[in-house]
Amino acid sequence: QVQLVESGGGLVQPGGSLRLSCVAFGIIFRFYKMGWYRQAPGKQRELVATITSDGSTNYADSVKDRFTISRDNAKNTVYLHMDSLKPEDTAVYYCNAGLVAQYYWGQGTQVTVST
Repeated sequence: QVQLVESGGGLVQPGGSLRLSCVAFGIIFRFYKMGWYRQAPGKQRELVATITSDGSTNYADSVKDRFTISRDNAKNTVYLHMDSLKPEDTAVYYCNAGLVAQYYWGQGTQVTVST
């Protein structure tokens, strides 16, 4: 059974930092392209960042130079380090694992940026 378990969300002030983690169970992690997506209230889910099996990364323009995605294949874990957080970063953040036609999602973790 495949499971993606996110953690690390919470409430942070504007300008602050958070690190999200996603641990994968039931897949051969090192083969999968991993990604972080987010969905704000009333909006569609959108791509935040992805990292391929060979470590190539891609970011949404809105988070470039503020967020960093990384992976540790030995721990079956993908991370999203978020700096200089803004109120508009408030959303539920979802972990995604993809390989050819197989896609899996985590349950999401809430990130709230507010004073």
